[in-house]
Amino acid sequence: MDKEFTGDLILLRGVPGSGKTTLGEIILNCPQPSGTKVLSADDFFIDQEGNYNFDPSKLKEAHNLCQQKCAENMRNGIYKIVVANTFTQEWEMETYFKMAERYSYRVHSVIVENRHGSQNIHDVPDEKILQMKNRFEVKI
Repeated sequence: MDKEFTGDLILLRGVPGSGKTTLGEIILNCPQPSGTKVLSADDFFIDQEGNYNFDPSKLKEAHNLCQQKCAENMRNGIYKIVVANTFTQEWEMETYFKMAERYSYRVHSVIVENRHGSQNIHDVPDEKILQMKNRFEVKI
């Protein structure tokens, strides 16, 4: 018998500037409960004026908050949840896989490539992006 799912969890993976958030917004551009948005650890670093202030010492806290928001959306039965993080390594998605299993969400992992020539909006240095590209794991 086929398993019934509460909804879909879409994990968007890619280096900074690849268009993860933009694609997530396109995916969510359908009837959604008010306030539903693309989740990202980057949200943690955006202040009330909309300025991005990255602090690497708070990265773990940022990812924890993103995971908490995802779990809250699942508990609330939000049908379509999009998380846009770099997820360069397979283990970085593991918490989301477990969460999806717990709340009966189907998981989709999508690698987003920068084929549109966009620049990353968070001013991540080119050498850091190259490091991310070099450690990017793909499981087929």
